[in-house]
Amino acid sequence: MEGSDKIENILNFSILKLGEGFDLNVLSVIEIVLVIVIAFFLLLMIKKGIYGVSRLDLGKKYALYNLIRYVITIIAFCFLLEIFGFNIKILLAGSAALLVGVGLGLQNLFSDFVSGIILLVDSSVKVGDVIEVNGLVCQVIAINLRTTLVLTRDDKFILLPNTQLTKNELINWTHATSSSRFDVTVGVDYDSDIDLVTHIMQEICEKEPGILDTPKPFVRFNNFGENALQFSVYFWCANMFRVENTKSEVRRKILKEFRFQGIKIPFPQRVVHIQENASED
Repeated sequence: MEGSDKIENILNFSILKLGEGFDLNVLSVIEIVLVIVIAFFLLLMIKKGIYGVSRLDLGKKYALYNLIRYVITIIAFCFLLEIFGFNIKILLAGSAALLVGVGLGLQNLFSDFVSGIILLVDSSVKVGDVIEVNGLVCQVIAINLRTTLVLTRDDKFILLPNTQLTKNELINWTHATSSSRFDVTVGVDYDSDIDLVTHIMQEICEKEPGILDTPKPFVRFNNFGENALQFSVYFWCANMFRVENTKSEVRRKILKEFRFQGIKIPFPQRVVHIQENASED
């Protein structure tokens, strides 16, 4: 009995006491440590299990794990409040009116939170996706509850509010497939050999390392322009985030080969005819 009494006295030993409502003893410290350790190892095992499933892609694994992490974190936080002596039910009831007032002032913030949950649940935008929103092409690095971290083609990291991804028109270049079609357009002189132009443009794309072999690149004679014959070469790329580098290289090689073959890319020009009066007044 004496041994158990000593243990009980040790556990009930007060470390910090503030008034009569708060008393932090050794037992409370042990409970706090246990809650944190259990939550940490539980998240570790869940993460290992989710990321070990081969049927889910990386984006869905990230979204599922983050949702579970937020839920476990909230539950652990509630347990910690109980340990510190807070009554969760009374706390929520007493702060209901305050939450309504704060909510009206922080509508945009709560909207971002809701949008973050939507993005994580429906997986319309996932980590690693290449997206275009408001004219900005970027790659998704991380999706958080309030903001989404993206990397632009200028290698700049930007935090976008989640509402921008759910309320605005958004293009997800990697949503349904791992590759997308792009094109490079050029105008040539009306005296040019159109078969040679087509052959050069297609051959350059077929030999370009960043362009996929399948589907095969092809050239289309688009239009009779005011100053030139308009041709476009269409090709597919897997690295959509850096496709501008590939397009630049294709343009450079086309221009170089056109100059070698004597094919001219005309400047815009206007022909002005001046009609003189048939007879003088």
